[in-house]
Amino acid sequence: MIYKIVAWIVKFATGIMCRIDASDLDKVPMRGPLIVYSNHTGQIEVAVLFARLQPRPLTGWAKAESWDNPFLNWLFNLWCLIPVRRGEADTTALRKAMAALEEGYIFGIAPEGHRNITGKLKRAHPGTVLLALHSGAPLLPVAHWGGENFLKNLVRFRRTDFHVRVGEPFYLNTAGMRMTRETRQQIVDEMMYRLAELLPLEYRGEYEKVTKNPSFFVKESRMAKEDFAKL
Repeated sequence: MIYKIVAWIVKFATGIMCRIDASDLDKVPMRGPLIVYSNHTGQIEVAVLFARLQPRPLTGWAKAESWDNPFLNWLFNLWCLIPVRRGEADTTALRKAMAALEEGYIFGIAPEGHRNITGKLKRAHPGTVLLALHSGAPLLPVAHWGGENFLKNLVRFRRTDFHVRVGEPFYLNTAGMRMTRETRQQIVDEMMYRLAELLPLEYRGEYEKVTKNPSFFVKESRMAKEDFAKL
């Protein structure tokens, strides 16, 4: 009950503070296993997406230091988020994420890692690929923009225009290749080019040259779409 009340409050509050263009979220299935990955401004997108993807079972990683804050500790536990220790191989967080996917959760992840206050895409971290490879779950890019202006608009009592676009599902196909750090970086870069395609040109940042990117590991197959339709 508390979960539903909080979700309603968040949806209501973000709807007042923002003009939200998020009809594309209807493309997201009602349950997993599914990895939804997105860009990360860290200002308002988590609240907007969390509230508007209800009643889907959702989880994701959040930096472990957030649990030191009593309010975030309570909120993140309520939202079933998983603490992750950044900058190291946190196998416990990986196991919990895989368990959540097996239970039918939709797992949200931000390959950029740190918050991007400009809204322009930064180079993604290769560690993001591990969850997709170990779980075998399909991936779905969800791009958003406008939220980078939220705090600036809030202090001026202005509403923020927040836009969301959802791409096509796909699997990763590594064909038994040895997973070096360089290979994982190439894979996550391909994932980010898929995300960049959904963004206006001025937000693509490190991934601006979308049309020149070959796809070796990202496979948008009919099987992925058929599996996605069953979720």
